[in-house]
Amino acid sequence: MSFIAPAAIPISRNERRSRIEALAGLLEAQGLEAMLLGSTTSLRYFTGLDWHPSERLLGALIHADGRVEYVCPRFELDKVMGLTMADGAVPGKILTWQEDENPYALVGGRLSSGGRLAVDELVGAFVWLGLARTMGQERLVDGGPLTARLRSIKSSAEIALLTRAKAITLEVQRRTRDWLQEGVLTSEVKGFIDAEHRRLGGEGGSWFCLVSFGDDTCLPHGGEGDRVLKADDVVLIDTGTLVDGYHSDITRTYVFGEPTAEFRRVWEHEKQAQALAFEAAQLGASCESVDAAARDYLTAQGYGPDYRLPGLPHRTGHGIGLDIHEAPNLVRGDSTVLQAGMCFSNEPMLVIPGQFGVRLEDHFYLTEQGPAWFTLPSHSLDDPFGV
Repeated sequence: MSFIAPAAIPISRNERRSRIEALAGLLEAQGLEAMLLGSTTSLRYFTGLDWHPSERLLGALIHADGRVEYVCPRFELDKVMGLTMADGAVPGKILTWQEDENPYALVGGRLSSGGRLAVDELVGAFVWLGLARTMGQERLVDGGPLTARLRSIKSSAEIALLTRAKAITLEVQRRTRDWLQEGVLTSEVKGFIDAEHRRLGGEGGSWFCLVSFGDDTCLPHGGEGDRVLKADDVVLIDTGTLVDGYHSDITRTYVFGEPTAEFRRVWEHEKQAQALAFEAAQLGASCESVDAAARDYLTAQGYGPDYRLPGLPHRTGHGIGLDIHEAPNLVRGDSTVLQAGMCFSNEPMLVIPGQFGVRLEDHFYLTEQGPAWFTLPSHSLDDPFGV
């Protein structure tokens, strides 16, 4: 059975312009003249320009009146000009600086005297420090709450891209289980997963692929060695891909052979915790209440409490989009109210120290009627990809 979803259309220029207008409205409402986006996923989200970050400032100024001005090193002008004129990208005036010039003075010069600037929370500290030295710390504002407010609510186009990415990864997970054989190395599994992601239209999987065998599954982010798969090993695979920059991130845990009675018991607790978290994710509920639904159930089964082991050592879930981990999070202390368009992982992992770990991770999004799965959770331990 194949889980591949239909192809999805890349984000359009019109949608990006709407995002910029929304950001400009927030800037104006808060008395901010502009926001500086660095070479981050927020730059791609608003403008369509995808640029690998370096020690040189390259980004965009989004003004409260909706104007877009790019800032880049002079020697990158031709490349930036071409990228900003591509399909889906938003054109704008390009401001350049030479190697012996101060790019932060260039940014500050685009604002009025004393005008305040919101700064992309994802930029390196050197950008904030450069702006503070040049413009004054008092003129800078954390732009994270502004971008998170907009980016956390996904459009139908984003939902479609996320659906496609996750469907590809679920199919890769299924193919991987069928392909596994005794004696294979974790590195070989990663190579297979990367090739299958690319074969199915994803942007590879080797950049993010966690494969654990045996007691390495106790470690939430896996062991460091290149282990060999043995009969009756627990297998935990956590991987994803990209479609037009949007992430998948799916985990499956099963046994290569015959599960013990203890593993079956823990696996069923994990599955139920994931189901309860999904049921709790209703419109108007808080993010932390979803975490509590899974954690309270597990505590009642004798795990924990809190983050103690055996039990759940991390949050129940995270937001996802152009970044694999985005705000808000399904974790105690995050009181963000769930709204239609929000997207989350659901992965209340159970760790039994010295023995094994079980993580079942699928993602859901909020509709006007409540939560909906991107990918259906594991059917059962013996048939994890059944329906």
